[in-house]
Amino acid sequence: MSSNLETNSIDTLVREMVFGADAKDRQVQIRQMALEKNIFPTSIQSLYEEIGKGKYSGFTVPAMNLRGITYEMARAAFRAALKHNVGAFIFEIARSEMSYTLQTPGEYAGCVLAAAIAEGFEGPVFLQGDHIQIRRVNYAKEPRKELDFTRSLIKDLIDAGFYNIDIDASTLVDIDKADLVEQQKTNGLITAEMTRFIRLHQPADITISIGGEIGEIGSGNSTVEDLRAFMQVYNHDMAPGLKGISKISVQTGTTHGGVVLPNGRIADVQLDFDTLEKLSKLAREEYGMGGAVQHGASTLPDECFDIFPRIGTLEVHLATGFQNIVFDSPDFPKPLLEKIYSGLATKYASDRKSNETEAQFNYRNRKRSFGDFKKELWDMPTEVLGKIGKELEDRFSLLYQKLNVVNTRDIVNRVIKT
Repeated sequence: MSSNLETNSIDTLVREMVFGADAKDRQVQIRQMALEKNIFPTSIQSLYEEIGKGKYSGFTVPAMNLRGITYEMARAAFRAALKHNVGAFIFEIARSEMSYTLQTPGEYAGCVLAAAIAEGFEGPVFLQGDHIQIRRVNYAKEPRKELDFTRSLIKDLIDAGFYNIDIDASTLVDIDKADLVEQQKTNGLITAEMTRFIRLHQPADITISIGGEIGEIGSGNSTVEDLRAFMQVYNHDMAPGLKGISKISVQTGTTHGGVVLPNGRIADVQLDFDTLEKLSKLAREEYGMGGAVQHGASTLPDECFDIFPRIGTLEVHLATGFQNIVFDSPDFPKPLLEKIYSGLATKYASDRKSNETEAQFNYRNRKRSFGDFKKELWDMPTEVLGKIGKELEDRFSLLYQKLNVVNTRDIVNRVIKT
């Protein structure tokens, strides 16, 4: 870990970046400090290419969405990584999360890099734009405007050091079409278009890792035939010689955040591991990708996580489980939690479903408090943040072990070039 003096200095710099008037200047300062300490945002592309060739296997890369108190969460993730010699792990944020948590790509990157500095981590840091989604309603009304917004967001991500970007046009899959290729056509064409845009704007010395998606999370499960149909459209529209996607996100039975029961508990999920294994194998053997990606996994039972590496899952996305640790911690200030739930009930009253219990409403909406109550959450007592940070660190440690990314730091340092 860095010295106390240095940690205090970076603590101050982060707060000035998040809540001060000179956010962009502070982002530049933090990135420069990180580079001076051999901490650099980069692409995981080379590792995924090696996995696609069969040179490495047996582990699944965790991609972790940190929705709030990002600096503290990231510090916990780095502490666990240092403890277990982990190099293959990703920090990500989705388009929707940027909006309701009030985090720009630059702020998120600054928090993660500052956390690496504070904990004494060195080497590659993987920042990922998750679910850079084409919103179906927006696209139906004004397709050009929606695509222009997506391009602008991609440019902001690249400028901030996000050299891993997941394009999600699966929202435009048309299951009413009888032909699978026709179902995936708009998805494939737009993913190819955004791939070309990313390749045009990526730094000269970095190949950004790009992901595609064939099944919208929460809908019907993906199939081998869906993947082949998508790739037929995608490859046909790609320019010859241009590097394509390195992974494919699929739907195998999960939903983001899980399904909440009336008592606030999460319903059990029947995950289709057999389909996930087949899709990963097909992605590698026929299309040279690293494999398939599982979304919405953080609320699954712990025993599920041992399975992902065994069946060749390339990457697993984790979000709500970390959020739950924060809000459900016995150390979370009760008055603040009551204030949050009261505020949510007032602000989002129109969003309450007719058959929804208070526990379901609170669970579904409390992610919004990371933006609505941002300063109050950052201002929790140091002792409280420390205890919650320890709970998060233990969770990251468990996930790293179960996903078998322990001792991957040497692999990453060997494969990923500075």
